Amino acid sequence: MKWSVLSDNRSLDDRLLTEHGLSIFLSTGTHNLLLDTGASDIFLLNARKMGIDLSTVDYVFISHGHSDHAGGLRHFLKINNKAKVIVSPHAMSRKFYSKRNFLHSITTEWNSIPEERIISPSASETITEGIKVIANIKKTHAVPKGNHNLYVENGDGEYVHDDFRHEMALYANGLLFTGCAHNGLENILEACHEPIVTVVGGFHLLDGMESVEELSLLAERLSQSYPETLFCTSHCTGNDAFRIMKEVMGSQLRQFSCGTSVSSVYP
Repeated sequence: MKWSVLSDNRSLDDRLLTEHGLSIFLSTGTHNLLLDTGASDIFLLNARKMGIDLSTVDYVFISHGHSDHAGGLRHFLKINNKAKVIVSPHAMSRKFYSKRNFLHSITTEWNSIPEERIISPSASETITEGIKVIANIKKTHAVPKGNHNLYVENGDGEYVHDDFRHEMALYANGLLFTGCAHNGLENILEACHEPIVTVVGGFHLLDGMESVEELSLLAERLSQSYPETLFCTSHCTGNDAFRIMKEVMGSQLRQFSCGTSVSSVYP
């Protein structure tokens, strides 16, 4: 089991490009997966520099419809003609917008994908042995306050708050990939009825949104409820938010960046 970060907001390797996006290559030993595709073709360029052959990918998982996670899919389809595309039907059929700073579209441009290559779960389901998609996540805990700036266009052309029915998570042999965790990290964890060794992804905890107390309490709950789980985050988790949670979680919380490569899901 090995996961490598191909696209992220941060990098500790000067050879690798960064962007506001996320893409991770995951090899389970049985299957190769691409977890999101970033916003552009940067994940492809970085993969080449890291010696990763994306033509070997069996499944590409799109966590949700925003362009910083699915914008690179059209580039991936040019170099891989076999991988199944796992994506929510709600992600491909809706238009998404952000009102953070100013109103702008964050909708993905979906190229024509052969129907036989699309896996479009409407509920949680096992894709193949050891790989499970988690969908229709119930919101029994708080969701990120940054969601307040995110909208979807309804049938009347009006902007309404996004309910994130288009967001899914993916579980593979002990690793839980959260995408951006718009549905709330605790909600996603509860929806995964599998033993979680490592959580990887963005937590959508933007700096200046949650208070210090809220972040500290979240960190305490995660440590208490999942004491044996390692949490690895970046992308939409702010530096200040990470620092506050790190003070509570210690070595249980780590930050990844472009070029991060971990050869096991275990701490």
